[in-house]
Amino acid sequence: MSVIVLIPARYASTRFPGKPLALLRGIPLIQHVYQNALKCSRAEEVIVATDSETIFEKVLSFGGKAVMTSEKHDSGTDRLAEVAASMSCDIIVNVQGDEPLVRPEMIDEVISALDDDRADLGTLAIPVYDSREIFDPNVVKVVFGPEGFAWYFSRAPVPYCRDEWKASVTGNELRVTSRYMDSSVSHQDSVNYYCFKHVGIYSYRRDALLRLASLPPSRLETIEKLEQLRALENGLRIKVRETSFETIGVDTPEDLERVEQCLNSSS
Repeated sequence: MSVIVLIPARYASTRFPGKPLALLRGIPLIQHVYQNALKCSRAEEVIVATDSETIFEKVLSFGGKAVMTSEKHDSGTDRLAEVAASMSCDIIVNVQGDEPLVRPEMIDEVISALDDDRADLGTLAIPVYDSREIFDPNVVKVVFGPEGFAWYFSRAPVPYCRDEWKASVTGNELRVTSRYMDSSVSHQDSVNYYCFKHVGIYSYRRDALLRLASLPPSRLETIEKLEQLRALENGLRIKVRETSFETIGVDTPEDLERVEQCLNSSS
């Protein structure tokens, strides 16, 4: 199978304009992502898909490949689909342009999810034991079956551990309490079953990507604000591979500082 990694990168970020060009250790964010993606073993090519001539020129300046796309896309998936429509590859991998810590092993893992002929998309997940993350709506959880096919993605704590957690309604507010939310209890040992955190890297069969981009937003997607639910609601099958790696997305200048600290601590 022919595989191409596409990295969507737009300039006009509301919280962090020009984010792909922000410097991390003196190197643009997009260059970190690109160079890490080049190290994967299962992709033939890595291309940045952008609506910005400035980003386009920057990628070319460090020897990378880039293509210009429309400025009107609502999502990175739409941007990828525009590029995929003119290509003849079998698999497209979506690597976010704001995740400089993405590892080549992760890209190979998400590609391998499509070794299963029944899968239309592939993605990654990692066990999460920290109750603070389980209850954090900004951390997306995924539930999948014994063969690894996703059943649901949610911002809610799923699966819900009925015997360990207690829910109560005060006024219009739902409160969930657990003895594991006590700071005196080790978070590493806080959960005695697997809850999986979704790691947002995707592989798509080319026809599945084009179909997904052509569909309108679905009901559950609109409720949860999770685009992958559109795939599930329309019968596309997502194969989930467990990984031992995580990334840190850069949405704000403060996130960039966190990544810098992470790199310094691992040096």
